[in-house]
Formats: sequence, C-alpha cells, structure tokens
Amino acid sequence: MRFLLNVIWLLFGGIWLALGYYLVGVLACVLIITIPAGIASFRMGAYALWPFGKTVVNKPGAGAGSALMNGIWFIIGGLWLAIGHLTTAAAQAITIIGIPLAIANLKMIPVTCFPFGKQIVDSDAIPAGTQPIFTI
Repeated sequence: MRFLLNVIWLLFGGIWLALGYYLVGVLACVLIITIPAGIASFRMGAYALWPFGKTVVNKPGAGAGSALMNGIWFIIGGLWLAIGHLTTAAAQAITIIGIPLAIANLKMIPVTCFPFGKQIVDSDAIPAGTQPIFTI
C-alpha cells in the first residue's frame, strides 16, 4: 500500500513539491550562513518525493543552534514551502482518492516550517527511546 500511495503522491504533487525544496536548497546554498538550511531543504526534498513509510522524530542533542536556524529557515523557505503544501493539499482534497494525500501534505507542514531538530527515518527503523512526531 505504501508503494501505491507513494506513486500516486509522486504523480499528483510530490514531484513539484520536491522541485520546490530543491530550488530553495540551491538558493540557500548561495550564502555561506544559509548552507545548513540548503542541506535541510535537500533532505526535505527527498522526503517530499517519497513520504509514505517515513517517520519524523526529534533529533537528540538539538539545542539553541537548531532554534536559530529554524527562524532563518522559516523566513528563507519554510513559509513559502508550507504555502505550497497548503495549495497542493487543497487541490488533492477535491477527489476522494486524493484525501490521504492531502492529509499527508498537512502533516508535513510543521516539519516544513521548522526542520532543524527533527530527523526523518524509515517507519520500520525508529531509533530506540524516541517517540515519533508523526508518521505518514
């Protein structure tokens, strides 16, 4: 079922969302201070390309640096990519088969806005002692 949902996701919005993340990642890598935001954007782009079967967990040891980078990231790309998720979710929710995809889009918005201090792992390989934030 995950494979089928991922293929439908890819065809009906995932490729465009991933391209948006990759574009923001390239733009963020132009300045030295925003290179970590660019790397996070590439990581999120891979997640946006094939999200079903993945889980977002808190990253141990994330501190003040993560909070600072989350603020920078939100201004650079988080807000704009979240708007992309909202519009894609609205378009997908029109059809019955698109409702699970729209829900997945909405679940991705918090990690889209604030990716630092979070880790994306396979649902089958959740690290011991960590609580999933959400699973798609």
